[in-house]
Amino acid sequence: MQITTSDMGLAARVQNLTKTFGAGESTVRALDDVTVGIRRGEFTAIMGPSGSGKSTLMHIMAGLDNPTAGRVWIGDTDITGLSDIDLTILRRRRVGFVFQAFNLVPTLDAIGNIMLPFDLDGRRPSALERSRIDGLVETLGLTARLRHRPHQLSGGQQQRVAIARALATSPDLLFADEPTGNLDSRSGREVLALMANASRDHGQSIAMVTHDPVAASYADRVLFLGDGRIVADKPRQTAEQISAHMLAAEAAA
Repeated sequence: MQITTSDMGLAARVQNLTKTFGAGESTVRALDDVTVGIRRGEFTAIMGPSGSGKSTLMHIMAGLDNPTAGRVWIGDTDITGLSDIDLTILRRRRVGFVFQAFNLVPTLDAIGNIMLPFDLDGRRPSALERSRIDGLVETLGLTARLRHRPHQLSGGQQQRVAIARALATSPDLLFADEPTGNLDSRSGREVLALMANASRDHGQSIAMVTHDPVAASYADRVLFLGDGRIVADKPRQTAEQISAHMLAAEAAA
């Protein structure tokens, strides 16, 4: 199967992607000839049991890990053979990340963390970017918290700062790895609604790895992985439909 970014408006894609760990008899095939794309302006959830390859797929798509075989594109850029320096610059400018552990810099206040991508890129935000950041801060309810350091913020507030940081540069693609894993259910719902709004209202392309059917139910599309392959690709699902699919897959395994 051949898919092209220009044909389908893909924010990222992988072609015939294989990833193995180890050698000889101890070789583990984490991904097995996967071809899939993340569509622009869509919120995609990537699901599967532990060991299904979902985090490996995200890390390779984001340029954080290299494939054993196959090719990877972010937008129309083939990142498969890029040097580490070029890959670092591309990630910084075109990809946003939200992690389960928040990954905020403890010595920086909230606004310092939000501005970090610009500081790392050695530039100040443009007037348009500044306006976007102000809008994010207001939407995320962080206006009164900008001078607080991470230890002075709740888990939900820290994750909102992480989302503001990830979206500040208006990246082509936002990767979220279990973004609600360390949050209580209310904060988790707020974070998921914010990501769904970023996709729906601002055309943000989002790929989220999760094992939580409730989290995945916020997405426009759900990809299910099993044994390193894509076993299902479904439009928006309810949490109940997702749970039923996961249970059926486990029963069949």
